[in-house]
Amino acid sequence: QVQLVESGGGLVQAGGSLRLSCAASGSIFSASAMGWFRQRPGKQRELVAISVNTGVTNYVDSVKGRFTISRDNAKNTVYLQMNSLEAEDTAVYYCYIKFPGGGNDYWGQGTQVTVSS
Repeated sequence: QVQLVESGGGLVQAGGSLRLSCAASGSIFSASAMGWFRQRPGKQRELVAISVNTGVTNYVDSVKGRFTISRDNAKNTVYLQMNSLEAEDTAVYYCYIKFPGGGNDYWGQGTQVTVSS
């Protein structure tokens, strides 16, 4: 069982930056995929960024060039650097980690990001 704790959310003005962190209670070295999702008000949860162990990284079109996902295996932490934030980025952001095998998906509790225009 892995627990994920997100931090780094908050209130920021449009154009500003935030870095979200997701600390895992155990090693993420063997994770097959890591990602960040978000749920905007009145919307379904959507994938924002994902990194798979093949080295492939994908982003939703709306954040390409502005957001960067990264990981630090030594700290068991996944990051989401968010630059040039827009009001439309306002959402609860969730960290996600998947390990090989079925039923090995884990979610964080979510962190609120609010961008004022």
